[in-house]
Amino acid sequence: MSHRIYNVLFICTHNCARSILAEAILNQNGAGRFRAFSAGSHPAGQVNPHALELLERNHFSTKGLRSKNWNEFATPDAPVMDYVLTVCDKAAGEVCPVWPGQPMSAHWGVEDPAAVEGDEEAVNKAFKDAFIVMSRRIGLFLSLPLEKLDKLSLHKELVQIGQTKD
Repeated sequence: MSHRIYNVLFICTHNCARSILAEAILNQNGAGRFRAFSAGSHPAGQVNPHALELLERNHFSTKGLRSKNWNEFATPDAPVMDYVLTVCDKAAGEVCPVWPGQPMSAHWGVEDPAAVEGDEEAVNKAFKDAFIVMSRRIGLFLSLPLEKLDKLSLHKELVQIGQTKD
C-alpha cells in the first residue's frame, strides 16, 4: 500500500534560519511521508552558518539547503503544496503569492535567532531554542492523523500547533 507524500512549504522573510531548520527537520523526521521546502519573501541569499552548524551537530542533513525566493514555488511547474506554514511574524503579515493547489496554511511564528545580537553563547542559545520549538511543533504535526481529519479540524490543529511554545 502506497502512502501519499505531503508537500510542505515553510515561509520566512529571509529564508536563512527558521524556515531552513523546519525544512531539514521535517524532511528527516517525516520519514518519506513529507517533502519539505522553504522559501522567503526577501531571501538572504545564503543560509545562516549557525543554522547549518546546529543541524549538522544534531545529525540532520544539510544537503541542498539554500536560501530561495518564494516565487520559485508559485509557478505552474512548482511542486503543488499541501501545506504552507509561515514561521516568522513578518512573513505572516505579507501578501503571499497564490500557491498552486490552494494549500492549507497556518502561522507558526518563532523568534528569529538570526536577529539575536550578543556573544556566541547568546546566539547559539537562540538557535538552539528555535530548533527545539520547531522540532516540537513538527513532532506534533507528524502525530496528526491527516487522512482522518476533516479540513476544518485539521486547520484548527495546525493553528494550535503554531501556538505551542515548548
